[in-house]
Amino acid sequence: MNSLYLTILITAIALVFPDKMNMKQKEISQKEKLQTEWKLAKIIKDMPHGIILAGKPEIVDTKYGDAVAFNGSSDGIFLDKMPLSDLTEFTIEVVFQPKSGGNFEQRFLHCGEIQGDRVLLELRSTGTDWYFDAFIKVADQNCTLIEPKLHHPLDKWYHVAYVIDNGKLTTFINGEKELEGKIIMSPLKGDKTSIGVRQNEVSWFKGNIYMIRITGEALHPEGFIKN
Repeated sequence: MNSLYLTILITAIALVFPDKMNMKQKEISQKEKLQTEWKLAKIIKDMPHGIILAGKPEIVDTKYGDAVAFNGSSDGIFLDKMPLSDLTEFTIEVVFQPKSGGNFEQRFLHCGEIQGDRVLLELRSTGTDWYFDAFIKVADQNCTLIEPKLHHPLDKWYHVAYVIDNGKLTTFINGEKELEGKIIMSPLKGDKTSIGVRQNEVSWFKGNIYMIRITGEALHPEGFIKN
């Protein structure tokens, strides 16, 4: 009886407020369209069109399930797509495990062009710890967020977030805000992405990456991937 009453109530609301119901559905649909989720092990297993591998990135079992291991010298994934096109606000999230033994400078995500418009998620490895380096260049504007004092132990899992919101770049580690800077945004040029290395095959990443998610809006920590 309660179930029947609820069904009648929902139907009545939809009849009385059809525009609002349709608007809500459109908002949900639009948000889904603006989100790209890459589970890297699935990419390697499926090898969809437009994917090129450098070296031999391996699928490894982790606490999250299958992830991809990069050896720090020759492993990378190149995608013939760039989800940041046309976006002036967005959130990039990466669930990853930087490993000991890598080079000092490492790029684990590069979107856009090689020297022109680009977004780079990088780290600096001290041998025992790492610290985040977030970079963006768009048109004649650029912003770099890096602070060597904000270091984290290697060989552990982390969630990093890179948020562009209303002309502001903010970085987060495990949901905690680290740094903030200003950037005058316009849509980025370029149509390629590399994972585990810069697009020109320098600054290789050593460690495991489980997942990358790009959302076409500025998320707050409560909306981040739960790791």
